[in-house]
Amino acid sequence: DPLPPPLPKKQLQRAESLPEPGSSHCCYGDPEPRAGSILYSIPPALLRHGEGAPPRDRPSWAPKKPLTKSQSLGEPLAWSSPQKAPSPSLKELTFGTADGELGQLLESPAGVCGVVLGCQEAALARLSAHMQEELVGPEERQQLLEAELAGKRWAALGVLDPQPCCQSGDAWYFRVGFTFEHSQLQFAAKVPKPCCSSLGVQSSLGTHCSIQRLLGRFTDRLPQELVLPGIPGKQSQGPSREEPACPTPQPVLQVLLCAEVPQQTLADFVKGSHALHRNSPGHYERLGCLLLLQLCMGLEHLRGQNVVQGDLCPENLLLVQCPCPPQSQQGQKEPLGLSLPRLLISSFFKVQEKQRPCSSSQEQDWSQALAAPSPPAAAELNVGRLIYQILHVDISLENILGFRSKRLPEIPSLSIYSAGLKRLATLLLHRDPHQRVSIEQARGILQVLLWGPRQELFARSRKSLALLQSWLEVKRALLLLRFAENSAGARVSPGLEEWLCCQYFQGVTEHTLYQVTQVLYA
Repeated sequence: DPLPPPLPKKQLQRAESLPEPGSSHCCYGDPEPRAGSILYSIPPALLRHGEGAPPRDRPSWAPKKPLTKSQSLGEPLAWSSPQKAPSPSLKELTFGTADGELGQLLESPAGVCGVVLGCQEAALARLSAHMQEELVGPEERQQLLEAELAGKRWAALGVLDPQPCCQSGDAWYFRVGFTFEHSQLQFAAKVPKPCCSSLGVQSSLGTHCSIQRLLGRFTDRLPQELVLPGIPGKQSQGPSREEPACPTPQPVLQVLLCAEVPQQTLADFVKGSHALHRNSPGHYERLGCLLLLQLCMGLEHLRGQNVVQGDLCPENLLLVQCPCPPQSQQGQKEPLGLSLPRLLISSFFKVQEKQRPCSSSQEQDWSQALAAPSPPAAAELNVGRLIYQILHVDISLENILGFRSKRLPEIPSLSIYSAGLKRLATLLLHRDPHQRVSIEQARGILQVLLWGPRQELFARSRKSLALLQSWLEVKRALLLLRFAENSAGARVSPGLEEWLCCQYFQGVTEHTLYQVTQVLYA
């Protein structure tokens, strides 16, 4: 058969469209190309290099977009669509957001469910930030107050009470007043006891709800009327009406000005709460969980700055009354007696670069850690001891060193929190440091004890990531509804417990819940 006449040479261009399945065959006998044969005139050798002619059936409104080097003929090439305005962020959505912007979000792959869940997480973050500012005060105002107090001494302050309002293991605290922006402020003047100063470390700790905030410091002679209990030669019953002919000059000491005025120490709280623990064990042990949670959050913050608590004992942990009572404690029938206070860590020291080498004997290392003042590795052990002390169970050093592994003192089961606290104390006081839970894990266990998920969730359904994710989504929605209902009803600002709850549901994931529940409910 005679060969067909040669085709006219055309200027080949880069293919702007991909072939449809089954349309890449050549039709050499057709004078005009068929509708589906857009590559009719491309030799096979050029097909391997991605060359082709523009299709004739391409819509006229489609923009010309060359095929990039990273796209091959076997990959789909998306058509360019008209430029749309960028979708609003979920953090920026409010009830007043325009419907046009909402429509763009609803067309996204996440759909309605993704938009709602994202809005809930953003709302929890905003609520948490607002509640934190209510608890610790605006950062800008604190900076202005620090600048105003710079260079001020006792003469510029008003001593409101010559007796200390609180005495911790390392300092005395006095209530003082100061006029700032036409308002009278009260804060605490911290007078460190001899050999108990950590001023240089405390000046650079940043703002945290569980860390004592420093507003300023100065060195000056103490006012004559101040009483330092327990100091030889000082008055212990208050200032006398008859002043001596030659009064003894007060010592010159360095003083810290602190934003929070402590009411008592954790040791005072535990000592005076035997009756509350006996009459309302559920409420008291929940308070204990919330205090321990604040301590763990503060210790995490300190570790992030290479700082540890100076002496982790009840005498050095301060309690400050919150400005407003927690909303969750209102409207209940039984008298609760005590509201949740803020717990503050108030003594610190820098972690030394050279740590004590680990002992070859686990029991010797465990005993040395308990007997040491407060090395970084002993924080978990000290928190474990605090659990026993808060629950009024004897856990003295001589007592605990007399027990062998898994023979710690028994914690009586008085409430739904007792078993979980006992489990946490056992994990924190484990003799093997590799099996001992960390402060971060202890914080997660306390959060699960307080707000779930509880063990009955897994009674009907096998524990899985999908189940925990669904539980989280429902609890976040219910928490926001609770805030809305409380705000419309009682009109009281959320308190410390609500902020701690927001912190939990804002950051926890189903993977974290799975790990924590595995340890807690083992």
